Amino acid sequence: MSNKSIQQLEDVVIKFAGDSGDGMQLTGTQFSNNTALIGNDLSTFPDFPAEIRAPQGTLPGVSGFQLHFSSNRIFTPGDACDVLVAMNAAALKANLKGLKKGGIIIANTDGFDAKNLRLANYPDGVNPLEDGSLADYQLHTMDVTKMTREALKDINMGMKEKDRAKNMFVLGFLYWLYDRDMESTVNFLTDKFGKKPEILDSNLKVLKAGYNFADTVEAFTTRFKVEKARMEPGTYRSITGNTALSYGLIAASQKANLPVFLGTYPITPASDILHELSRYKNFGIRTFQAEDEIAGITAAIGASYGGHMGVTTTSGPGMALKGEAMGLAVMLEIPLLIIDIQRGGPSTGLPTKTEQSDLLQAYYGRNGECPMPVIAAATPSDCFNGIYEAFRIAIQHMTPVIFLSDGYIANGAEPWRFPKSADLPPIAVKFKEGLDEGEDQFLPYQRDENLVRPWAVPGTPGLEHRIGGLEKQNITGNVSYDPENHQLMVKIRQEKVDRIAEHIPLQKIEVGPEKGKVLVLGWGSTYGAIKSAVLELLGEGHQVAHAHLRHLRPFPKNLAEILHSFDHVLIPEINNGQLIKIIRDQFLINAQGYNKIMGVPITKGELVARIRELL
Repeated sequence: MSNKSIQQLEDVVIKFAGDSGDGMQLTGTQFSNNTALIGNDLSTFPDFPAEIRAPQGTLPGVSGFQLHFSSNRIFTPGDACDVLVAMNAAALKANLKGLKKGGIIIANTDGFDAKNLRLANYPDGVNPLEDGSLADYQLHTMDVTKMTREALKDINMGMKEKDRAKNMFVLGFLYWLYDRDMESTVNFLTDKFGKKPEILDSNLKVLKAGYNFADTVEAFTTRFKVEKARMEPGTYRSITGNTALSYGLIAASQKANLPVFLGTYPITPASDILHELSRYKNFGIRTFQAEDEIAGITAAIGASYGGHMGVTTTSGPGMALKGEAMGLAVMLEIPLLIIDIQRGGPSTGLPTKTEQSDLLQAYYGRNGECPMPVIAAATPSDCFNGIYEAFRIAIQHMTPVIFLSDGYIANGAEPWRFPKSADLPPIAVKFKEGLDEGEDQFLPYQRDENLVRPWAVPGTPGLEHRIGGLEKQNITGNVSYDPENHQLMVKIRQEKVDRIAEHIPLQKIEVGPEKGKVLVLGWGSTYGAIKSAVLELLGEGHQVAHAHLRHLRPFPKNLAEILHSFDHVLIPEINNGQLIKIIRDQFLINAQGYNKIMGVPITKGELVARIRELL
């Protein structure tokens, strides 16, 4: 080993970028898992191309993975990058604007040949690696493809197969640069390719070749090290939002002793939940991939009617298709979870990019007066607690519940401290077992003090009742066209949802004073950017606070009081202003918006500037 110096850093932001066939997502995920194992705090932002297979070397084909890791607590994947790994010319062009001045560029020269430069729309004869245009950055070039082939010269494989391992060269190089142990990736590769010794051997050889190259090359005289973060003691793992959501459903199912049935149809970025849950039949989870969105949700409604917890997963376009069936579930008053992992819209929109633009659809996007509770997750690990809460509300209030996440939360990762089963709140399930004393017939719409009707499983003797989408007569559940009855039932269904506010926690201020100049009110994936921006301004002595909503319908009971305790309310959203409409309507305050609709998260820097304007 050479004895190059080691420089301590507090935090680092790396962006891996290349063609969608270059394995950048795998490289980023491996580096993230390694980062979690050594105890850094981390936040990631995978950025997928929208095309399934865009032409190689083109700008639409660029796949990226941003990773922020630190020895302090962090809440965002970082505004700008310290290091950009560019596997080809298109990757450099697409991501250079996000690199800090003076930042490090690690460029694969093989991806900057005449063909790649042309595909990335550089003018003839222009090569950014050679024309001095990158003078503001620390440029390090290496022919990753050539060195990968060199490392595998003794292995009998085709050139195409050999080139697939070049992402491992970059990973090995970065493990050396950030003073890391490669063991986690060696174990991963052994598990994945243990039965394919040639592929395993080639990946391990190239990983070590990248590490050794970094160790011997003269250009890098310094390595960097980021110490462990000071975090609450416990067992941690790196987790994405969709995985955390899947685990939350399993945990709630176990605590409620109620089997989960997932009836769904694949759609980006929700499909991972189906893939993940399908692995847990041992926990009584049943997954059904239906022929379309409508069949998915109606199968889930059937499961709920039959005494299971019906769940369906989708994104914005699928929510639109499920609208009629969601109305049926509201009319039936049965528990159901509708999970919407939001993406850029309308129509097919930006299928792999993030947006928070389905809130008004969740509130109002069905025919008739059709109220449903709405809950949103704030971060990847928060999906576990958020879906657990949605499960509880659906069961205890006999109502379908909409759960909102988005592409940024679903695919992003952060450290998650395992909860213990004993620490999770119980979820009580109460089925009607038969006719009570003094009852001569079952009344399916007889309600308790929370206006909740009984849950009667079909086949229970004496509890025969009529079900369907036509308006019900109050108490008896018979079909009714009576005008007064219809108004009564509409009001009861609304009141039932409103009363849930009595059974949810009061709204808390996340950071900052209870009264002050500016309250930044957020929901969903704006959490990290808002918290980081508010902490910075609090450090400068400003009267700024952050409140983040999990319960969007109904709102917590004390929200009005909090909103009226500040001179200004700012609502940042990755949409054209949706929560702000609801807040202005319900609380009659002149809230201000900050809206970004570019398919990427709001940055801390943008928010700091906007809050300063209000101050």
